[in-house]
Amino acid sequence: MAEKAKETKAVAPWRPLADLSRWESETDRMFNNFFGSRMRPWWPTRWSGGDDEITTPALDVYEEKDEIVVKAELPGLEKSDIQVKLSDSHMTLKGEKQKEEKVEGENYYRRERSYGAFLRSVELPTGVQADKVKASFKNGILEIRLPKTEEAKAKEIKVKID
Repeated sequence: MAEKAKETKAVAPWRPLADLSRWESETDRMFNNFFGSRMRPWWPTRWSGGDDEITTPALDVYEEKDEIVVKAELPGLEKSDIQVKLSDSHMTLKGEKQKEEKVEGENYYRRERSYGAFLRSVELPTGVQADKVKASFKNGILEIRLPKTEEAKAKEIKVKID
């Protein structure tokens, strides 16, 4: 029997433009994959930061018993390239992926690896204890564990049945 996905009970405000840059990146990628580089000369540059621009990392944000867990895909980065900051009800990931080598000429057949800086901010669904946050980085996955405040933890109340 398939395990049912855990539902989050936190309510976050609707922000219709929050993922606009990600949508633009995905649209650009889709057109690039479909038409190839031959269509690049007429494709608007405002929708594309260039072939080597890094995209914002993909995130999973979910709730465990007493923690909010954030996992980010950051392949090709070292932990020294990543910064995590908390402020009020937001967590911000910042980093930069440096080019490894300089290739003379432009005789590429395919160029898909990205480089550059990224900044990603996420609104947290509940209050967290900022001084007890822990992060680990292994195999390109950054895992951040944010312990909930006592007020935010779900309290179990036993109800007497008559």
